[in-house]
Amino acid sequence: MKLLKPFFLVTDIGFILYWIATYFHIIPESMAFKDYNNPIMVHWNWSFFPLDILISITGLGSLYLYRKKRPSWKPLALISLVLTFCSGLQAIAFWAFANDFDIFWWAFNLYLLIYPLFFLKTVMSGYGKVD
Repeated sequence: MKLLKPFFLVTDIGFILYWIATYFHIIPESMAFKDYNNPIMVHWNWSFFPLDILISITGLGSLYLYRKKRPSWKPLALISLVLTFCSGLQAIAFWAFANDFDIFWWAFNLYLLIYPLFFLKTVMSGYGKVD
């Protein structure tokens, strides 16, 4: 958890800040993704809101449970990691199918896609053992 904690904090707080910035239209046009003001793209972007907030809730929740020394932190962390991977995969798939490459947005979403892979084995250790 020592290595995972900073990833959870950056990702989960990052999602919350991103959605606040999106809601209040704080992201400058120059940093927004292509067709940011297109209503279809706005709906596509907002379709990630429930997933991203669930990622934040499960990630921050697992940190809380870990701090309280409750073993239920592991399943919550696993859920957060899997959902984070899915969020990154969906965005990357969309940009790839749209043939739209913006290094700024791809970098964030590749981060979401890749970092969970390094922690899944650790978080899943102990599952499936018969006591």
